[in-house]
Amino acid sequence: MQLHCLGTAGYHPNEDRHTSCYFLPQSGIVLDAGTGLFRLTELIRTPTLDILLSHAHLDHVAGLTFLLDVLHQRPVDRLRIWGEKEKLAAIKQHLFSRLLFPVQIDAEFREIDDLRQFAIGDCTIDWRHQQHPGASVGYRIRWDDGTRLLYLTDTTGDDSGEAIRWNSGADLMMHECYFPDAKAQWATKTGHTYSSRVARIAAASAPQQLVLTHVNPVDPQPDVMLREVSEALRRRKIPVRLASDRDVIEFGG
Repeated sequence: MQLHCLGTAGYHPNEDRHTSCYFLPQSGIVLDAGTGLFRLTELIRTPTLDILLSHAHLDHVAGLTFLLDVLHQRPVDRLRIWGEKEKLAAIKQHLFSRLLFPVQIDAEFREIDDLRQFAIGDCTIDWRHQQHPGASVGYRIRWDDGTRLLYLTDTTGDDSGEAIRWNSGADLMMHECYFPDAKAQWATKTGHTYSSRVARIAAASAPQQLVLTHVNPVDPQPDVMLREVSEALRRRKIPVRLASDRDVIEFGG
């Protein structure tokens, strides 16, 4: 299985990173629709496209307006956008307001609120709420062959027993890491995660791989977080990497 990192920053793009957008071309699944979504066109391999939204902050949904060009160049038979009812309503009312973007996207908006889990192709997907201003959700994707991916972004980081049980058994854990330990107080204030907390969650969850995502675009040394998390997990022998735009990450069997 391959994960393509189309945008790996939080809040706003910088010279090296666009905002959150990741793609699983074998399954036609997009994780969030930040500004990195414009890179999607050349990677589409399936007749359908499904976008899973963690929440509706602009750095995760602005790329929905890029779909006109993306799908003009590479049409699909069906486009579905999944998320919580309140978030989808806000997107339709505000982002696609005729005063902001006066063209309707030909998409099915699918509410997940009453779905404990749902299927996309050969995947079963479930989700859980996360603590973040305005609230977000984390996704767990399970393929028929047993491969599992966790997408946990825009969260303070849940290290409860329930969360750890939900996280366990992942081939790939994608977890935001927005601040180094020296700025942990800012993580608490802004609803994000810091190095040692991510490491604690990963150590208890024991994924086969850990990828740090949603990088702070104004942090001049994001590798500090990578070093902190890697060192904390050294004895656990969990491979850790810091996501960068255009990375291709292989995982699973």
